[in-house]
Amino acid sequence: MTEEKVMPSTQIASLGGGCFWCIEPVFQDLRGVLKVESGYMGGKTLNPTYRDVCSGMTGHAEIIQVTFDPSVISFRQLLDVFFTVHDPTTLNRQGNDVGTQYRSVVFYHSEQQRLDAEEAKAAASAIWSDPIVTEISPAQTWYKAEGYHQDYYKNNPYQGYCQIVIAPKVRKFREKWADLVRQ
Repeated sequence: MTEEKVMPSTQIASLGGGCFWCIEPVFQDLRGVLKVESGYMGGKTLNPTYRDVCSGMTGHAEIIQVTFDPSVISFRQLLDVFFTVHDPTTLNRQGNDVGTQYRSVVFYHSEQQRLDAEEAKAAASAIWSDPIVTEISPAQTWYKAEGYHQDYYKNNPYQGYCQIVIAPKVRKFREKWADLVRQ
C-alpha cells in the first residue's frame, strides 16, 4: 500500500500595499502561508513589465499573491495583518513610493473574500486616524513579476532599501503579530 500525500485546500489572496518588496517578506513569515509571489494586477496592459508598471500608465498595482491554507490562517487574519503593515490611508502612495501602482488594494477572489475585505477595512478604521482609502476590487488577470523581484528581501538583506525600509517593517510585524509568525 502506498501512502498518498494530501495537499491542504488552499486559497489565494491578492494584496497591494505599496512596493511588493516591502510586504512580501511579512506574509512569507505567517503560519499557514504556503507561497508568496510578487506581481501585477488591476490594469489594462497585457503582460506588463516592471518598467511598464513603474510608468504609472498601465493601471496595474504592484501586489503580492499569497497562497494560504485557510485551516491554519484565515483570509480575515491575512487582512488584519495587511491593514497594519502598510498605511491604508494614503492614496496612491507608500512612503516615498508615489503612483497608482503603489495603491492600497485588496483584489478578492470570491464573494466571501469581498465581504471579509469590507469588514476588515471597516475594522481598520479604528486603528487609523485618517480615512482608509484601500480599494476593494474583483481579482483580474495576475501577472507574475520578473524573477529578480521574487524573494527580494531574502535575496538582498544588506541592500540599502532593505535595511532602511523593509527590515524595520518586518521587525515591527514580528513583534505585533508574534502569535501568527511561523516558528
